[in-house]
Amino acid sequence: MRLKDKVAVVTGGGAGIGRAVAELFAREGARVVVAEIDAGRGEATTAAIRHVGGEAIFVGSDVSKPEDVQAMVNAAVDHYGGLDVLVSNAAIQMHGKDARAHELPDEVWERTMAVNLKGAWLCSKYAIPAMIRQGGGSIVHIASPTGLTGCAPTYTAYSTSKGGMFALTRIMAVDYARDNIRVNAVVPGTTETPLIASLLEDQATRTRLVAKAPLGRLGTAEDVAPLVLFLASDESRYCTGGFYMVDGGLTAD
Repeated sequence: MRLKDKVAVVTGGGAGIGRAVAELFAREGARVVVAEIDAGRGEATTAAIRHVGGEAIFVGSDVSKPEDVQAMVNAAVDHYGGLDVLVSNAAIQMHGKDARAHELPDEVWERTMAVNLKGAWLCSKYAIPAMIRQGGGSIVHIASPTGLTGCAPTYTAYSTSKGGMFALTRIMAVDYARDNIRVNAVVPGTTETPLIASLLEDQATRTRLVAKAPLGRLGTAEDVAPLVLFLASDESRYCTGGFYMVDGGLTAD
């Protein structure tokens, strides 16, 4: 019960990595706020947690909207009395629309940045005061190798948004260390989630992505969730400003 009595918000908690994290947190004793733009998915995660005796509530949230993010944090504080952990996982990847820089539509750039980078900042902005009031907390950003290397050709907006996550993690880790708020980033490799399901339907693409991982397979959400749990828990009490790979060796090759 590594998160016993802790309150955690997981954005994008309705599917993929977010759902796996939310369910694992609940099994480890956390009271979970499942923040999700898709009500059906968010309610399904919440129901699954409650079905096995966990505590969770669903809050509909578009992380690019300040009013939604404020309501999300307020729900955690009002319902559970505080906020200990924020997992900024919500993200979009606009397949078939993201493109090389000179071919990239403005609206694709703006929407990708609004959700992936602005969303992470907004969630932190509204969560941090609640954490400060209770003496600390842990923030975990879900980043991507695309923010470190050019491993996703033509995905200019997505790669840039994820690159910004690394800078956001660094500066927040330094700014809030004295407030006992730790800020870290988890870096999943190619992971079988709804975010890239349409890409993986093409067998040639799947084969190429598998070949890039030295461990010889794609990741799963369940591969990623335990690392997020470690960073959320007091076991990582001396970890802040770090980037933690769970990528099958992708960035080591």
